Amino acid sequence: MDGRVVRGDRTRRTVAATAAAVASVEGLSGMTLGRLGEAAGLGKSSVQAAFGTKEAVQLAAIDTASEIFAAAVVAPAADHAAGLPRLMALVDGWLAYVERRVFPGGCFMVATFAEYDSRPGPVRDALARARRSWLGLLEHHAAIAQAAGAIPGSPSAAMVAFEIDALLAAANVARNFSDDTAPLEMARALIGARLGSNRG
Repeated sequence: MDGRVVRGDRTRRTVAATAAAVASVEGLSGMTLGRLGEAAGLGKSSVQAAFGTKEAVQLAAIDTASEIFAAAVVAPAADHAAGLPRLMALVDGWLAYVERRVFPGGCFMVATFAEYDSRPGPVRDALARARRSWLGLLEHHAAIAQAAGAIPGSPSAAMVAFEIDALLAAANVARNFSDDTAPLEMARALIGARLGSNRG
């Protein structure tokens, strides 16, 4: 493969990963190409050559953050049986992902959703897809757990997923404000109580 292509791919990966980390603290909208170049140890011109526009960098950051999240949270949970075991594994994986600061600002998605929930465009669309995917995964396994009688059939699986996501998001914010992991354990206990898990 052409060395320039390899270097270009490496630069794009570096900038996208840096953008995801920076955005978890500073937001997607406030990022500048110069700031990313500085954080990545590259010149602004290198960042611009790799992506062309700020929006392209934002979209790459979302893709990279989604891949990192999937590897850290979703993939390990697949080792657990569908339904309640996998639902609790997803919760545990999410809490561990925030606790060990995979991104310096905690959960990338929680940090960026509020910025774009009312701003139409490709960035909002990409974030909305990521949110639908996560909620859909929670709802799917909540529905399996309900069908198996492992958790109550009411409220609906969609409402269970919504509640779990809300508790996790609140725990992320509280953890960032206090720099204390106690809110993560509170979320684990509340979700466990909702799901009837004896670990709650």
